[in-house]
Amino acid sequence: METTAYNPLDYLQTPEEINAYLDGAFADEDPRIFIVALGYLAKKRGMSLVARDTGLSRESLYRSLSGEHNPGFGTILKVARALGIELHATSLVA
Repeated sequence: METTAYNPLDYLQTPEEINAYLDGAFADEDPRIFIVALGYLAKKRGMSLVARDTGLSRESLYRSLSGEHNPGFGTILKVARALGIELHATSLVA
């Protein structure tokens, strides 16, 4: 029996489903959850394309988005932009 790595984004089809998944990951107290979610999305798009669009190597992206490392915010922004994701800040204070 041949198995493949589980990627939850293989089962999320619409932009709304993907956005809800990423929103939930971003809301988690553990930042690694969002980083891994970005990694899943990058794999779905194709890590070679994301590497080209960010100017980072595929190996660096795999390492950075594994959840085992703490990538810099600049890397997160590059990956998000390459994936067509906009990050927004909203004040929680009224």
